[in-house]
Amino acid sequence: MKKNEVNEQMELTDKKDKKLKKEKKSSKSATNDKSVNLKTLNKSTIWDVQENDVFRMLNALEKDPEGKENLRHFLDIVRSAFLIEELKDDDKDVKQRYTKQDYKVGSIKVSDDAKIILAIKKRPIMRVTDLTYENIGHITAAKLIEVLERNFGGGWDSLSQSIQDIIESSFDISTTTLPQERLHKKGGMYEKKVEDGYEVLEIAKGSWVEAIFAKVKPKAEKPRMKFDTLDEENEDGEIIDNYNSSDDDEMEVDDPDDDEINEDNYRTTFTIENNSDEDAESLSDFIADE
Repeated sequence: MKKNEVNEQMELTDKKDKKLKKEKKSSKSATNDKSVNLKTLNKSTIWDVQENDVFRMLNALEKDPEGKENLRHFLDIVRSAFLIEELKDDDKDVKQRYTKQDYKVGSIKVSDDAKIILAIKKRPIMRVTDLTYENIGHITAAKLIEVLERNFGGGWDSLSQSIQDIIESSFDISTTTLPQERLHKKGGMYEKKVEDGYEVLEIAKGSWVEAIFAKVKPKAEKPRMKFDTLDEENEDGEIIDNYNSSDDDEMEVDDPDDDEINEDNYRTTFTIENNSDEDAESLSDFIADE
């Protein structure tokens, strides 16, 4: 490899390292800013919390009569993102065995004289089959590239359509296959994508290379309906409630008295037949036939 190419590769590597550190820092900060509690806990938000947070939330159930009854429900949510082992006793050796496997061990009080001991560990995302719609939005582009690199060598098309759909629900993905020298051409697609914040995975295919570019999609804000208000402000800046105020133009109309009803002001939606004798004759014929 030429000296210029080596320098360019080193510059790209430095940029990627700096961007990775910045991404991890911002991701950690975003996670700390989110306050997940029992009311907002679901199979998606559970990926934002850590083991200590789980014990904190589950122990808060002791103060919530309804929450205590739903303990199993909350544990099912936790299991979607954590490995959970319920320990039969408070044996020190058993706890240490789980601690060595990176589990957090703690107890949850379920009543005044009863508690359960749990060993909890965040489910690792190691393979593409570990990716779900619930957790895909909680990993970085660097983590995704790491997972892709560990799992296949056949390229993007070797992934099942369902896995591709999961990934593309949270990441902008683009691919290209070029000869090695053309892929890293100065000012080319590779350089532009990296500068634009994409992580890249290179997969060798003989003398050619497939590059998979990944970047987190911006979070889409849910549209909210905005209703116009009928209220106004007076000269003092006070709100005038026009909704409940009476309208001067609206007048209550009294029903007419029976004495006032005549042929000029009375209407009906029924059609009144003029020839009543003809109807009576028809009716008599009907009765006679019976």
